[in-house]
Amino acid sequence: MSDAVENGSGTQVADLGTMREAVDLLLGPDDAPDALPPAPREVGALTVALRGHLELLVPEVESRAGRLSEDSIPRYCAMACVGEARRKLGGGARPGGDVVHARRLARVLRALCDHYEQMAHPPS
Repeated sequence: MSDAVENGSGTQVADLGTMREAVDLLLGPDDAPDALPPAPREVGALTVALRGHLELLVPEVESRAGRLSEDSIPRYCAMACVGEARRKLGGGARPGGDVVHARRLARVLRALCDHYEQMAHPPS
């Protein structure tokens, strides 16, 4: 399985491995609620990186989902995740502070990576 995210013309636009590394800096492997947050000066940079990853991946997931049949469960789930990502991109930090907001972005990015991979390799 390739980590490359390609647009409709086959051009690589991003790398899922890099996206997942950014997610892991905020959530850790188990997404434990007691995971230590990054240093305050790092949160801003991580948030910017996560937003950039989301802005690249959202249209690609949306495009792949759009090629599935309208009554497809994977399509429905991927499009729901796309909607959630767009909502999170539309706002800044909310109650809970910058770290909580960054973790919310990380969770939706992780989910989009999963949807992208699942649509690339549908179950047999």
